[in-house]
Amino acid sequence: MSDKISKFYPTFWQAVNLIVIYIFIQTAVDFPLAIYDYNHGTDWLYQPWIKVPVFLGSTLFILYLGYIFSGLSFNEVFSIKRFNPLVVPSMIIVFAGLQYFLNEINIHFEQILPPPGWFMELFARLFDSDLGVWGGILRIVVIAPVVEEIIFRGVIMSGFSRNYHPVFAIFFSALLFALFHLNPWQFAATFALGLLLGWIRVRTGSLLACIAGHAIHNGLVFITVYYYNELKSLSFMQSGISLNYWIHLLVMVSGIALIWLFSRNKER
Repeated sequence: MSDKISKFYPTFWQAVNLIVIYIFIQTAVDFPLAIYDYNHGTDWLYQPWIKVPVFLGSTLFILYLGYIFSGLSFNEVFSIKRFNPLVVPSMIIVFAGLQYFLNEINIHFEQILPPPGWFMELFARLFDSDLGVWGGILRIVVIAPVVEEIIFRGVIMSGFSRNYHPVFAIFFSALLFALFHLNPWQFAATFALGLLLGWIRVRTGSLLACIAGHAIHNGLVFITVYYYNELKSLSFMQSGISLNYWIHLLVMVSGIALIWLFSRNKER
């Protein structure tokens, strides 16, 4: 994975640097606030008037760097292309099947390495908001997919797809996507999601399709968290049943086949 022969920004290590800068900017504000809150019993870290400007400022700065250094046009970096609308229901099918396997992976991983209490509290905070459930939906289903896809399937994939074979471009972008979340308990899930979204980016050539897919995935996660007790009582959602593995595998493979079918004539 040598960058010497690469021509387009970002290469793998340039993408790593970009992500590190992004995380550093936010951490430079979050870490001191977290220490202050811990010592004084305050809640400054989660104040919207602090979080929103830091989030927007760091995101826009990273996107600007990626766009300027790429030397490409806006449409080449941020591929805002129309795609076959039938891809959307196909992605719903894929992610519905994938959710079962991701849940199984999380169950087995947490048995080996149980997450600490502070992590579970932090995870729960992602779904809480001063605006109630709609605030959680806005954060998880809208903002996160848009921002993360613009960075990873936009800026990063624009360079990777020109520097590396599509298989490696998908793999490397998914790896960075999983590492970016700084969450070892969900690494496998985010890596699998990154692989699928990277493949959708290659197949459709559209960043909009990736945003839609990411939003569908996060929406299903949101539903699963809020209706966990109701869903786990359904027979086809029961964990550890071999028939359920085959059912969800068939659903997922069918969705992938439909995406491939409906995107086969798109320019890539």
